[in-house]
Amino acid sequence: MSAPTVFQTPPPETKYSLVTFPTSHIVLVTINRPNQRNSLPFAAQWELHRVWTWYDSEPSLRCAIITGAGSKAFCAGQDLIELGTTSEDEIKSRPWEFIHPPTRFGGVSGRNGKKPIIAAVNGFAFGGGFEIVLNCDMTVASPSASFSLPEALRGIYAAAGGLPRLVNLVGLPTATEIALTGRILSAKEALDYKLINKISASPESLIDEAIALAKKIEDLSPDAVIVTRAGLRQAWKTGDVEAATKAIDELYNHKLMQGENRVEGLTAFAQKRKPIWKPSKL
Repeated sequence: MSAPTVFQTPPPETKYSLVTFPTSHIVLVTINRPNQRNSLPFAAQWELHRVWTWYDSEPSLRCAIITGAGSKAFCAGQDLIELGTTSEDEIKSRPWEFIHPPTRFGGVSGRNGKKPIIAAVNGFAFGGGFEIVLNCDMTVASPSASFSLPEALRGIYAAAGGLPRLVNLVGLPTATEIALTGRILSAKEALDYKLINKISASPESLIDEAIALAKKIEDLSPDAVIVTRAGLRQAWKTGDVEAATKAIDELYNHKLMQGENRVEGLTAFAQKRKPIWKPSKL
């Protein structure tokens, strides 16, 4: 783990993922369990929860990318071997070790957060892996990527927020078919359903294309990114334009208007130069 900039607090130590920095304002988090199809035991999910909490609180960072190690799997979901081999007595004796974090699967599927996360889906995103994707802000998928919620085939269900998010995105009939039949979507089908933003030109270019998308966010005012994202997600959650607008105005408008980055953005526009943004204080 090497960081090209000085952080207010160091990144959390990680065992199940790699944390790297393509630029001084972008963090790339790679789930690093390729031999287990990048499935996540409970400990890995708490680890990722700590990483995303740190990301939101670190002023220098503006955008994040999540991907999986190797070329086969983005994330196969919950580590079902751990789930199936852990005895009831073990769970009763250490219940805190066998629960999801408050941000749910991978620290993402139930996350609100302040800053955007881009999913770079390098292979199959099944179960909780798909639930991560469904709550990311944007997604770039490899041509070989695929998506599925196969939980019902295993006698369980997608409990980490994926079902309502899928309904919101594709409507009830299509969401029902995907969730109740275990249907596997290709990258092209996911794009057609508007579940992802784009398909990379090749598997090899996936991360570079995700970084290029993140750099577009990196160039914006950090304050404006936080507030704009909050407005989008509030509308997505409530489906009410006026209520969402009012909530964001009350929460952020005064802080944004009084911030240094608003002044810098307007001044740079008038002077026809590139703005020099300050770390967000929102």
